[in-house]
Amino acid sequence: MTKGPVLIVGAGHAGFQLAASLRQHGFGERICLFNDEAHLPYQRPPLSKAYLKGSGGPDSLMFRPDKFYREQTIELIADRAVAIDRGTRKLLLASGSSLDYGHLVLATGARNRLLDIPNADLEDVRYLRTLDESEALRQRIGSGGRVVVIGAGFIGLEFAATARAKGLEVDVVELGARVMARAVTAEISDFFQARHSAAGIRIHLGVQATGIEGDGAHVTGVSLSDGRHLPADMVVVGVGVLPNVELAAEAGLPVAAGIIVNEQLLTADPNISAVGDCALFASPRFGASLRLESVQNATDHARCVAARLTGDARTYDGLPWFWSDQGDDKLQIAGLTTGYDEVVVRGDRARRSFSAFCYRAGQLVGVESINRASDHVFGRRILGLNRSIAPAQAADLSFDLKAALA
Repeated sequence: MTKGPVLIVGAGHAGFQLAASLRQHGFGERICLFNDEAHLPYQRPPLSKAYLKGSGGPDSLMFRPDKFYREQTIELIADRAVAIDRGTRKLLLASGSSLDYGHLVLATGARNRLLDIPNADLEDVRYLRTLDESEALRQRIGSGGRVVVIGAGFIGLEFAATARAKGLEVDVVELGARVMARAVTAEISDFFQARHSAAGIRIHLGVQATGIEGDGAHVTGVSLSDGRHLPADMVVVGVGVLPNVELAAEAGLPVAAGIIVNEQLLTADPNISAVGDCALFASPRFGASLRLESVQNATDHARCVAARLTGDARTYDGLPWFWSDQGDDKLQIAGLTTGYDEVVVRGDRARRSFSAFCYRAGQLVGVESINRASDHVFGRRILGLNRSIAPAQAADLSFDLKAALA
């Protein structure tokens, strides 16, 4: 059992789960959760999904009400960590104060990758990662207009679908050859491109935005690399995120595409861990170092570290899974499909209910499902067991997937 206070920098999914799990494991010492937003810790996925559509108020997003933190004696501290003194085990804060720690956990998350083109700083150029950003967009899209979305990843397409459903004219600009190209197979990309196009969203592939056009104060359009101009009243940018590694780097901890941690999520300093979107972790399951952006990864990281800090050290071996709601369609992904060399489709594309079973050298590595939750559950279970089914079995609807789990 760790002695002394546990300080957690970052109150997103990973930070909140860590604090809650420590108490669940019987940790009795001080827990401080540093939150640099003006809200109680909240869920992020609904920001580009249900909340953006107008479902519920800010309170519906909160992990727990304020009394939870009081009852669990978890100190929510509205301050920002600015430096780590590893020698004396102190965390220095923007307010000028400092706190001692027995163990420090960096759950610093990630931030929007900013657009670096002319006029990208105009007020009508928006991003979507925080509650305040989602609230501003929710108010804005209710009044109609024309929006250009830069980036056809999950966030960009989720926003585009909601904006179109609200009656806005929507153009999506994507440098890649297909939508969500870095995340899903061509089979899934093609389905969603067709669905969004049928809804009236104009998708422009293989081009990039080269400048934001404005009248001095407001956006009037977007210039593209092929010479075209798209009219717009607003631009929404979804071109990825950058992990927040600066606090760790300035403390002399190794960083790369994230804060480097081992298979137990420890940094090079045995008194400091890192979890969630900011952590580049050694994965025995995949034989590589990974940095993943998902609720599953954040919460499972947190549970693993909480167990270690309360005397049950274990290797992190979580199976990644993801989801995206776009219009009326739900995409669910189990596993990591990087490097797949074969795709088998199970189900009926025409009925908007099918899965792409992805293989590498004959071994199942991931399942991407559209409106087919049972396949997703199967994928998570069989991949979690490090087992596979043959491609021909995956394609055969008469093959009982449940039997493969027996």
